[in-house]
Amino acid sequence: MNKRLKQIFAILILMPLAFSTFGQPARYVAGTHYVELNNPVRTNDDSKVEVVEAFWYGCSHCFRFEPLLHDWASNQAGDVDFVLFPAQWNQLMQIHSQLYYTAESLDVVDVIHEPAFNAINVEGNRLQNERQIRALFEEHGVSEEDFTAAFNSFSVRTKVNQGNRRMQDYQIRSTPNMIVNGKYIITTGEAVPTQQDMLNVVDFLIEKERQAMASGGE
Repeated sequence: MNKRLKQIFAILILMPLAFSTFGQPARYVAGTHYVELNNPVRTNDDSKVEVVEAFWYGCSHCFRFEPLLHDWASNQAGDVDFVLFPAQWNQLMQIHSQLYYTAESLDVVDVIHEPAFNAINVEGNRLQNERQIRALFEEHGVSEEDFTAAFNSFSVRTKVNQGNRRMQDYQIRSTPNMIVNGKYIITTGEAVPTQQDMLNVVDFLIEKERQAMASGGE
């Protein structure tokens, strides 16, 4: 086969892929199914696609989202970096943010995360002060001394303060929200009616970012 025929053959092979990738309308559209942030937020690892869940322990929607989100996260490829972000726009949410970062600092998020949701949404314990939160940690194997030191530490308080600034960066107005690669924010609404729909949009944007990273694009 001469060089010219090889070129034609290669074009014929690639044409269906090109049409399937670029010739079809996007399944999800910015401004309708997700919002593109005006100022992208720096991610933890630019070699991966970061997916952030903005949540609140007192949010019943977040509570119901947990099983679905857990299954989704457990099936992601290694190039997806899933991050939890406790939203905060009032004093109670700030205390719950402090709860989360305390668990993170003690490496017990996997132990405390679900019980914190259950305490508020099932048991009616609002976890609204240090005493109630300490009891939760002690119930799940964390000593009073370790909890108190972490809960009142400079590093935890710094993360809570940084979370306040990150709220503005992400433009979060409700929970749960999903943020993909610091660029796109997704929430439920008329165009994204269910939490599963929200994850479908997240999957779409993950693939969009994968393709951009593979091509060296922004």
